[in-house]
Amino acid sequence: MKILLVAFFAVFLLTACAKEGKQKEGYVAKIDSKVISKEDVKAQMKMLPEIAIQHFQGPEGLTKFVDELVKKEMLYLEAQKRGLDKDKEFQKKVEEFKKITLINDLLDKEIELSPKVTDEDIKGYYEKNKEDFLINKQIRISHIFIKTEDELNQVKQRIDKGEDFAKIASEISADKASSKVGGDIGFIKKGELAPELENVVFTMRKGQVSAPLKVKDGFRIIKVTDIKGNLVELDKVKGLINQRLIAEKQRESFEKFMEKIKKNYKIDINKDEIAKMNISEGK
Repeated sequence: MKILLVAFFAVFLLTACAKEGKQKEGYVAKIDSKVISKEDVKAQMKMLPEIAIQHFQGPEGLTKFVDELVKKEMLYLEAQKRGLDKDKEFQKKVEEFKKITLINDLLDKEIELSPKVTDEDIKGYYEKNKEDFLINKQIRISHIFIKTEDELNQVKQRIDKGEDFAKIASEISADKASSKVGGDIGFIKKGELAPELENVVFTMRKGQVSAPLKVKDGFRIIKVTDIKGNLVELDKVKGLINQRLIAEKQRESFEKFMEKIKKNYKIDINKDEIAKMNISEGK
């Protein structure tokens, strides 16, 4: 019921389906001095999803729809009679709804100005990110197994300095079998690693080194050295790439827009006050 009333509330703020005073020719319904016209019914109907519109086809369906509008109007009038529209909490909700709606309208207008995705964009993305479009994917990994945090810190420092991963693995890794071959484990498929490792490894790129991963007996640092699999044809993933690029261009447009308007406002973030805050206050 609460969801239904929130939906009614949103619709009322977006459109005023009932007009007071003037009684239009060919009105559909009246509630006291409020009038619901043919135009109001059509406007409200357009706001429904297609699947819902199908339920209100024909005279009987339209009558049911008008009945719902009348119920909504009666509830609205009753709420006004009880002074609920004067309630401070209600007014806060109205202001928040207005704020969100205006922000959405503003961003919709700005996003319309985003550069369009071209076939060349899609092809370029596909060529640069072929690893994303492999099926039956197998990944070759090397790892360094470390048992203590002191050793872990030493390894991290050496990796950060750009030392050869295989050299570090052969000198420090506690996994003696793989350390003999520079930490190489070979190719693996999904299901062959513990889930907490697999979830990381199969999102990595060739040449990428993971952050330290906590395991039962210590830590593992993993490097992806090769990736292979069957490449899906461009035509089969064109739609997916298009969606990714649209989202990317919209995000870039949003960030540029924020940087642009930021210059128009003086912003002061009080970090000292934030540090004192307790997020559970007021609950």
